[in-house]
Amino acid sequence: MSIQVTMPALGESVTEGTVTRWLKNVGDNIAADEPLLEVSTDKVDTEIPAPAAGVLLEILVAVDATVPVGSVVAVIGEPGSSASAAPTVAVPAVPEPVAVPAPVPAPAPAASAALTPAPQGAGTPVLLPALGESVTEGTVTRWLKSVGDNVTVDEPLLEVSTDKVDTEIPAPASGVLLSIKVPADATAPVGTVLAVIGALGAVAPVAPAPTAAAPVAAAAPVAAAAAAAPAPTPAPVATAAVPTANLDAYVTPLVRKIAAEQGVDLGTLKGTGVGGRIRKQDVLDAAARSAVAPAAAPAPTAATALAAKPAAAATSPLRGRTEPLSRMRKVIAQRMVESLQLSAQLTSIAEVDVTTIVNLRARNKQAFEAREGVGLSYMPFFLKGLVDVLKLHPTLNCSVDMTAGTVTYHDGEHLAIAVDTPRGLLVPVIRDAGDLSMAGLARKVADLAERARTSQISPDELSGGTFTLTNTGSRGALMDTPIINQPQVAILGLGQIVKRPVVISDAEGNDVIAIRHMVFLSLSYDHRIVDGADAARFLTDLKARYEHGSFEL
Repeated sequence: MSIQVTMPALGESVTEGTVTRWLKNVGDNIAADEPLLEVSTDKVDTEIPAPAAGVLLEILVAVDATVPVGSVVAVIGEPGSSASAAPTVAVPAVPEPVAVPAPVPAPAPAASAALTPAPQGAGTPVLLPALGESVTEGTVTRWLKSVGDNVTVDEPLLEVSTDKVDTEIPAPASGVLLSIKVPADATAPVGTVLAVIGALGAVAPVAPAPTAAAPVAAAAPVAAAAAAAPAPTPAPVATAAVPTANLDAYVTPLVRKIAAEQGVDLGTLKGTGVGGRIRKQDVLDAAARSAVAPAAAPAPTAATALAAKPAAAATSPLRGRTEPLSRMRKVIAQRMVESLQLSAQLTSIAEVDVTTIVNLRARNKQAFEAREGVGLSYMPFFLKGLVDVLKLHPTLNCSVDMTAGTVTYHDGEHLAIAVDTPRGLLVPVIRDAGDLSMAGLARKVADLAERARTSQISPDELSGGTFTLTNTGSRGALMDTPIINQPQVAILGLGQIVKRPVVISDAEGNDVIAIRHMVFLSLSYDHRIVDGADAARFLTDLKARYEHGSFEL
């Protein structure tokens, strides 16, 4: 008889947990109440004890995977039982276990005796897991393994893209990849069988896998299509920059690409991620250290290349190329067009003197960083002033349902922050930003921006915003006319802070010319609910809030 180990309730408001480390391996003997794994939630890190003595037969949830409370994470057998005899258990957090037959023909007479075909019905299905509360489907963007390859448990098997996030799907078991059921570029609902893994030494079936990049409606049509279409050829994973000694430590394709571009030898790095995994920031830090070394010349940027060479000599490698749009770029394009078609958008612009903010930051940034452990950028100032003014102007922090004929004025300021990432624009959300201090806002901005750029943001962190702030000035733009992030009714664009002469009044009320720090604020709003006068009053109050410069640091 086997006993299931489930994710326990870890607090009144905790609904899920992330496995951070397994303290035992499959086949180990364990005692009752002995720590079995470590779990992290948004509130606490803790150990989960074994509910009974016995042998650890199966591990069903990989390290770094997040599952809801009540999910089965492992199976314990009676003392003396064999791990190899354990039944296959479906991975939790999917609609239901899926039994997948993996018929394998007898090997040719010349085949090695070690390549014994898997028995009829054997195999572990690889399922498309739930990737967020509102995510119902995903698109396979790339297979990292081919049919016939050996795979190990928790090893990344394929990459999947949704309308909110890109992620990797790990192998639920060790063995041989017997079949690929969903090809690259195909879209499948959550719970669909993506592939089948057989026991080590099994022979991959001769029946080819599909290649048609058509949407997958359900697991059954996928399995039917698998018998009729030829096998896909997955794109090769670039490993030129990774030395042989480092291949055992998995590195994401994005990190490999950045390392190759920056000329960083991954074999020389010590990762700071979970389990020692090398993260994007590790590569960037190594590249920065190389840039300041005496023997290393800094890599030229596009701007320096243009300054150092004639314009005709500075060209992008993309010039003259035609390539398919990424999944994320398609989603961004669709959302932007839909936003313009749905709401009546226009933009009002105000010019603001932020000299007080600039001077306040300069005086306090070193002490702030030493005290709070995070740098003090201009963003917390703009965010804090924004939420204060939004509390006075609920019309700018609402959503409209024209079908129902209703408007909902939100009871919290959930600020969405546009982040420029290597894969495209992401907009993570700072929930209840109106309740946070300057330090809290600074930490939230730094955390969300870093995880968005390193593909560690969760789908649920990219939804639920009630107002968006986009800082186009960080890339040198003087002003912009941003598009509203539906179903919100307004978005604020920050231009570049520039020093220039302006006319101001001195202490005696005389007009004088002074050098001031100026910025343009661009407010795009939905004219269906926000009138021009509403937008003007909002910008006037926001301008006064920023120019007064009263911020607690």
